[in-house]
Amino acid sequence: MTAVDIGSGVRSGGGEVLAEAGRRRTFAVISHPDAGKSTLTEALALHASAISQAGAVHGKAGRRGVTSDWMAMERDRGISITSAVLRFDFGDTVVNLLDTPGHADFSEDTYRVLEAVDCAVMLLDSAKGLEPQTLKLFDVCRSRRVPVITFVNKWDRPGREPLELLDEIEQRLRLRPTPVNWPVGVAGDFRGLLECATGDYTAFTRTPGGAGRALEERMDAARAAEREGEAYTRATEELALLEEIGAGVDEPSFLAGESSPVLFGAALPNFGVARLLEALRELAPAPRPRTDVAETPRPIDAPFSGLVFKVQAGMNAAHRDRIAFVRVCSGRFERGMVLTHAASGRPFATKYAQAMFGAERETLDVAYPGDVIGLVNADALRPGDTLYEGPAVEFPGIPSFAPEYFAVLRCKDSGKSKQFRKGVDQLGTEGVVQVLASDLRGDQAPVLAAVGPLQFDVVRHRLEHEFRAPATLDHLGYQLAMRTDAAGAEALIGERGTEVLTRRLDGALLALFADKWVLSALRRNRPEILLEPLLAGTG
Repeated sequence: MTAVDIGSGVRSGGGEVLAEAGRRRTFAVISHPDAGKSTLTEALALHASAISQAGAVHGKAGRRGVTSDWMAMERDRGISITSAVLRFDFGDTVVNLLDTPGHADFSEDTYRVLEAVDCAVMLLDSAKGLEPQTLKLFDVCRSRRVPVITFVNKWDRPGREPLELLDEIEQRLRLRPTPVNWPVGVAGDFRGLLECATGDYTAFTRTPGGAGRALEERMDAARAAEREGEAYTRATEELALLEEIGAGVDEPSFLAGESSPVLFGAALPNFGVARLLEALRELAPAPRPRTDVAETPRPIDAPFSGLVFKVQAGMNAAHRDRIAFVRVCSGRFERGMVLTHAASGRPFATKYAQAMFGAERETLDVAYPGDVIGLVNADALRPGDTLYEGPAVEFPGIPSFAPEYFAVLRCKDSGKSKQFRKGVDQLGTEGVVQVLASDLRGDQAPVLAAVGPLQFDVVRHRLEHEFRAPATLDHLGYQLAMRTDAAGAEALIGERGTEVLTRRLDGALLALFADKWVLSALRRNRPEILLEPLLAGTG
């Protein structure tokens, strides 16, 4: 195993930290399921020469797995269940790419990832445009003030008109679209891309299976017009129309979340992916000061601080270790440094620090703001925790979504109760699912609370395969959860269609309700009971 030094490796104080932070681009790819998110992730890594062959080679009997989809369930079902980090170099730029689950049932994992990035790539299907999950994820970006670059994917397949897609972005998201490039040829007849700022034209030729980079040929306007004919003329006319209404890229409004640079392409054959990577280097912001719980920005060159945004076990069956993913917020990280865990005030040693590339990892010696560190065997850490060196700092925690599905989990084999309890505790700490408990049900029958039912499948799969503790689920007839207090919990005893559960990881006391009508009647009849909404999830 080799060691990675993400930066110059020469300690020279704040100037070095600022310079290295300026080289970082840390972003997530977000989309509705099946928009091509994992395929785009592979294509970006391919064009940066981080991999030699794209993992998603469709139509081949020996299809390879997607690098970022490392879980067995992900490969079996063809969907991203958990987020993944891919760190690679692109020229002089250090890219930290976070692939997120597209399925709505795993919105919490995506939300945690968006706490750790400086920019997001919103991926749209050219035929479907803005879809429900895309809208919800964009709302999270807006609330987090994460600027968004839009990539219209699958232009090699039949789809909608480009002007229609831009209009939809502006009308539904209240976000001004500003094209970086423009497609020549309608969706399904993709000829090439016209650069809006320069008028340069790039034509593409597909490589066999889409496993390698597409061949690109650049040409001037005269040759492009001769080659593409009417398709080129139409594209230039549409661009002229956009120029008249001032649709050029404007970096200040992009960073303020008022506009979104738009690029077109097709991730599977690798059309337009290189230009997206260049746009991320040009437009995506470098790491900026993060605000702590006292609403004070932590300078980039302050002593080290980092936010734990994800905890994951089972990435390597041979080691069975547990990794905390930490976004570096300030300062220089050096492997072996002893940090302070803000939640407990206890020291935390960092002897085992790693750089991540999907499920692959290698020892990491140095990292800077924007980088993602994998800390191994971090049993004390939870998503939302802060680690720091020097002056104390604590960043705001990561809220849990309001669950909408509830089930009682029981171990099938009483002889496996110890493994069962260990597995439930670990999966709850990771945030795979919210684990609730009550005196009524006991430790051997915890209640699982989920944003979507697929989370239950992940829990059962991992309990069986990682902890050798197969379990059964009994679904409960509740649809809503509200936060209450001790007095409210006592007042709710005996109320029909309600149940109070305690000991969620963040300490919240939750009251469950059969439906919104039960909740409405209770609020009307018992207004003195504290019932506060939780962070909205997928509903």
